Amino acid sequence: MQLFLRLMFDPSRPAHRRRKSDERGFTLTELMVVIFIIGLLATVVMINVLPSQDKAMVTKAKADIATLENALEQYRLDNLTYPASGDGLNALVTAPPALAQPERYRRGGYIKKLPADPWGRPYNYQAPGASGAAFDVWSFGADGAPGGTDENADIRADS
Repeated sequence: MQLFLRLMFDPSRPAHRRRKSDERGFTLTELMVVIFIIGLLATVVMINVLPSQDKAMVTKAKADIATLENALEQYRLDNLTYPASGDGLNALVTAPPALAQPERYRRGGYIKKLPADPWGRPYNYQAPGASGAAFDVWSFGADGAPGGTDENADIRADS
């Protein structure tokens, strides 16, 4: 033991080989505990945030559809008819070439830019709409295919 103490505190040993008694640092165990706690907290946050993102995307799609429906109503008031299915929602941005009275079309269009749904796809438009409606505007949801459930369900303003 005395030999060990003499070697540890021998002033003739090089400085980089001596360990000072007041020297402090983190042990590997302490670092691993901190990393584990950070990982655990990140997991809890992700579990709580991801479902909210899905709900927010559906809410945004419904808001976009409501805006498009309002623009379609304004289009009808000015032009006395809804855009044809062939002209689609682009008729809200630029006047369709087959418009009966182009002078009635609002300068600058009815919306500045046609939005994409939250998943990056264009909204769908059909006139006349299904089940007797004048028109339908919808998104296919997260999966981009008709039907589905939860975030993959088709999204309409009234659904």
